[in-house]
Amino acid sequence: MNTDSIEVTRFSDIDSGPVVQLLSRYGLSIRVVPAGRPIPGSFWGDEEAGLVGNELIVRPDTPLHSILHETCHYICMDEARRQNLNTNAGGDYDEENAVCYLQILLSAEIPGFGQEKMIRDMDAWGYSFRLGSAQAWFKQDATDARKWLLSKGLITANGRPAQSTRSER
Repeated sequence: MNTDSIEVTRFSDIDSGPVVQLLSRYGLSIRVVPAGRPIPGSFWGDEEAGLVGNELIVRPDTPLHSILHETCHYICMDEARRQNLNTNAGGDYDEENAVCYLQILLSAEIPGFGQEKMIRDMDAWGYSFRLGSAQAWFKQDATDARKWLLSKGLITANGRPAQSTRSER
């Protein structure tokens, strides 16, 4: 699939400072590779973000939703997977839902982006949800994702990101 023509917010479209700060709160650093170069650690290839250890790797054309999605995989995985991380974040169905939910929450922390744009970008990119859109899923069908995040200490009781990675309790 040629994704160059899909209109989504890309890393080069935003001020990178808030993204770097957000990632650093979770122990991640960001590395930018030149346009057109392969992205090390990218599970999907093309312009999708990569993960190797505690480094998130992007290009200028990497979609912001991909950056936040891979960040949320890092946040949601257990310490054993985090220590051996190289390309495949792994996880099960419940964790994947939690990752999608958390990336929507975290999008609110990026000035000029936010949840509405994240949801539009997820739909444009082809994320699929039972109810037909990311918005419907997030508002009406994500109770299991919220419960998972809460049980792992990754969101607070009022639904805000807890600003820590998953730890075994």
